[in-house]
Formats: sequence, structure tokens, C-alpha cells
Amino acid sequence: MTEVILEQAAAGAGASRKIAAFASSLQYDQLPVEVVARLKQCLLDSLAVMIGASGLAEEAKSVHDYVEALGGKPEASILGFGGKAPAVMAAFMNGSMGHMLDYEDTAVGPVHPGTTTIPVAFAVAERLGGVSGKDLLTAIAAGYDIAVRMGSSAMLTQDWFGTQLFGYICGAATAGRLLGLDTDQMENALGIAYNQLSGTREMASGEATEVRGMQGGFTGQGAVAAALLAQRGMTGDKEIFEGRFGLYKNYVDVPQPDWDALASDLGERFTMLNSHTFKVWPACAGTRPPVAGILQLKEEHGLSAEHIESILISVPPRQNMLLWDPIESKRRPPSSIDAKYSIPFTVAIAAQTGGVTLRGYTDEALVAPDVLAMAQRVSYVVDPAISKTAVEITDRAGASYRKTVTAIPGDPSNPVSQSDVEAKFRDCVSFSHRPVNTANVQRVIELVANLENLDDATEIVRLLAQG
Repeated sequence: MTEVILEQAAAGAGASRKIAAFASSLQYDQLPVEVVARLKQCLLDSLAVMIGASGLAEEAKSVHDYVEALGGKPEASILGFGGKAPAVMAAFMNGSMGHMLDYEDTAVGPVHPGTTTIPVAFAVAERLGGVSGKDLLTAIAAGYDIAVRMGSSAMLTQDWFGTQLFGYICGAATAGRLLGLDTDQMENALGIAYNQLSGTREMASGEATEVRGMQGGFTGQGAVAAALLAQRGMTGDKEIFEGRFGLYKNYVDVPQPDWDALASDLGERFTMLNSHTFKVWPACAGTRPPVAGILQLKEEHGLSAEHIESILISVPPRQNMLLWDPIESKRRPPSSIDAKYSIPFTVAIAAQTGGVTLRGYTDEALVAPDVLAMAQRVSYVVDPAISKTAVEITDRAGASYRKTVTAIPGDPSNPVSQSDVEAKFRDCVSFSHRPVNTANVQRVIELVANLENLDDATEIVRLLAQG
């Protein structure tokens, strides 16, 4: 046993230092063209969902009231509402809104890297008085890569939300890179961030709690604070990954994490290209396979809503059953956030309307009789013989149509187009609490497309915050 422990320790030796060195030294010229293109889409996508939440999520108003009441130095813009707050609180506010619609990008782990890095990047950039587009992209790339690497190194159990658990660390890397921290300071920033880790799944296990949408807020606030404290000389834990009480011992609890996935080829291999996903539907990522299956079956067989007698979803073992149970409340969710965490209701939207949009989760849509009736016809079975979700529709005439879901829109194998990302941006921004000028919306799309050539990337958020 002692030999095994020593072997594992040796395999991970120096991992934390390597991550810190990577985050502090990454240069724009190291980023592959494909990574830059993807990150620009991620940036537009993240801005979209933050602004959309300002007008659609009731909890956004509560968080904004809290931030506004605190006051403080006006350093960074509050999206959707306008005005400014200290950078730490702007990251808290915007990061919270990033997850409230459950419409942001996602990656292996699971983790939502945009929510935990992009609000942080803009908050710090504005606090600094502006940074170039290349510097902004580089900082975000560092955070994204670390987030995906953490998610790839060890799959989480049901105990933790990867977004919040990993978000403090990847957010601190983004903030630290913008602040110009050296390797020692970055190591301290990551260690300070590590001391804040949290993200229990209890928030999704029972009655709806609005705090579920605030994962990126807590991590953004903590990440900016960690980097600013490290900049001022505060020291932090050093072996946050490989240590005796590090991430893999305290939180993930795996016999042997994949150290290569975490810390090999840093600055040379950017794993997000193979594991990053855009959401084309505004609901929990776990709803995506059955929704894709429903829409594909309807299109392939010309099935309309009135043809559908029943829908059976076969799920492989070890799936997140919190999206299914208790089945009756999932068929009639009481709130928008509950509906987004419900496969029966979200599948019913897709089956009834032919798509899933933000309007499917409004107060009026939650009580739509046709969707509620369809949700009553959705059921599931756990099938130990399968590894991928399968969808079966039985029509009124008794015929059945079954499909195993292998391709989901937004996945690396089935990528979204630039026009898709821009359309989502326009749609989300249309729900802004404070309306955004149409000319500003178009200008932001153009600026993001040309981001690497901007002298001051913060013009993007200033245009959006102007209304």
C-alpha cells in the first residue's frame, strides 16, 4: 500500500506549480487559430446568457439589489442592469447571471468554463482601465484550459458541482494572468482560491432554490479576490492538486487522477477543442440527449405533436436521476429553474413545439396545457444494457420509433455555426432588463469577431452596459 501511495504522489509531483507557471506565462502567440475562434464564440455566448438572465431570472433582481446596496468604487460594468460596481462585485453579479438561465457553454467534468472565466476577465480588465483583445483572449484561454483539464483529470461524483468546485481555480488563473502575476504569485492566487472551494449538489436535490444559479457568482467573487490578494503578497497553499489534502484527496476522491490530462503539454495542447459544447437549448446539459432524440425522430418520421401517444426515454446506469425524480413534480415543475432541471418537461416542450427556447420557461409557458399534457406522457427506464440515451415515440396508431442518441447539436462532432451563436446572442439580449440599443448589439458582434485586433476590449461591455 505504501508503494502505491508513493507511486501516485510521484506521478502528480509538481502539478500545481506547472499549472501556475502555465497560467502566468501563456502568450497569445501560443494559441492555435482554432482556439481563438472558439473563444470568441464563447465570449459572445457568455455575454448573451448573462444579459438574458437580467430580464428573465427573478433572482437576478435580488442579487442586483444586494450589489447595488453595497455600493463601492465603480470599477466594472453590471450587464443587463447598467451601472458599475467594484470589480469583485461585478464578477459576482455577472457570474451569477451566467448560470441562471442554464444556457451557457459546458465541458467535460462537467464544468461551465465561460461562467467562471469571462465575467472575471471583464471585471478585472475594466478595473485595470482596459486591456487589449489579445491579452483578454490569453487570460480567458488559460482559465478555460485549466477548467477543462481539471474536469478531464477525474470525473466528479454526485456530491459536487464541477462549475463551482473548479471555478475558483480557473477564475483565479484568468484574473491573475490579466494582473500580470508571476509564477510565485499565481501559485499563491490558486492556493487562495483553493481555500474557497464549494459547490454541493444539495442545491439541486430537492425543492427549488434560486442559489443554484449563482455558482459563477461565488467563484467569480472569490477568484478576483484571490488574484488581488496574491498581487499584494498574500501567500496560499502550494500543492492544491497533488497535496495530502489537495483537490483529489479532499473533494474528488479518486484512487489515481489522470495527471497527464491535468498537467501535460501545457501551452501546447488545448483540450477544449475536443470536449467543449455550446448549448442550443436553455436547460440543464442532462436534458440534451433526449431532446436531440425527440427532435430527430420527429423530423425523420414526420411526427407532429398530435401523433404522439407516449415517449419512453431509456437511460444508461449512473445517469443523473435528479432530472427525473420525483417524476410527478418533474412533469409539472413549479418554477423556471425546476423546469430546466426536468427531462419530462423539457422533452415535452420539444415534442409539443418542435424546439426549446427561452420562452418555453416563462411563467406563462410553465402552465401551458398542451405542454403539461405532453409531459404526462413522458416516462423513463434505466437500461443496464445501453451506454447512450435512447428515445422511443409511440404514435396514436400504435407504431413505435426508436433512436439511440449519438449526435447532439453544439457538441464538438456537431458544432454550431457563427450565425447560430450570433442569433442566440441577439435573442438573449432582447430579454435584457435594461434594453440594449440595436446598433450597440451589432457593434458588439463586430468587435468580438475582431477581438484580437482591439486595443481596448472593454469597449464591448461598455457598449452593452450603455443600453
